[in-house]
Amino acid sequence: MHADPGERPGPSVELERLYPNPRTITVGELLGSLALERFAGSDRPYTIANFVESVDGRAAFQGRSGPLGSDVGDRSLFHGLREIVDAVLVGSRTLGTERYGRMTRDPERRQRRVAAGLSPEPLAVTVTRSGELSQDIPLFEEPEARIAVFAQTAVDTSRTAANVQVHRLDPGEMTMTTALRRLRVDHGVRVLLCEGGPTIFGALVEENLVDELFLTVAPSLTGGGTAPAITSGPGLAELREVTLAWALERAGTLFLRYRFER
Repeated sequence: MHADPGERPGPSVELERLYPNPRTITVGELLGSLALERFAGSDRPYTIANFVESVDGRAAFQGRSGPLGSDVGDRSLFHGLREIVDAVLVGSRTLGTERYGRMTRDPERRQRRVAAGLSPEPLAVTVTRSGELSQDIPLFEEPEARIAVFAQTAVDTSRTAANVQVHRLDPGEMTMTTALRRLRVDHGVRVLLCEGGPTIFGALVEENLVDELFLTVAPSLTGGGTAPAITSGPGLAELREVTLAWALERAGTLFLRYRFER
């Protein structure tokens, strides 16, 4: 199957499900039945991550993940996952590097979220120990954007157009466990989507906070370089086991979903 140059990412985009129960399936069918909010605990959101990587295991090419995720299927899943979650977590460095804008720009997606009982767009969440934020990116210039910032130092967001709430944490509290607990209790977040970067995802894995990983394997090679894998930071004391929940394909791109063992 090859992408139509005029095809837009959306719920009607078709993928070939290889496992389980092979058949053609739309992105809307795939994501519409997940109902992940039912798995949320009282102490933290149900947490999923979405990443793209090259065949040789790199999460970026020439400093950005965008070139790897150019397939219409990947973009459909990327925006489709945003459509069904309460909040999206992105590291402060990744926010700036990828020049993040508002989380849900498409009016149709916003309408579907509202019809499903969600806010028009998910809460944007970031974490910064240094207090440094790239506030010149489109996300902070969007009046309808809601942003939660977890920081170890004071952060001045008075010049941003977005609705920004800063949660200042003491050094001993500056963990992903604390941030996720505050998201659940203070913001009512049931399902949290992590989009990176590797440092944030590595911290979530280290603190055993990830429930599922959606991984796109792009049919491309970076040829080496210094780009990271999807995780970075201290290695785990032992391997963390995951279980394959589905495998799909479109135009040579693989879409994998893994559940983390508990």
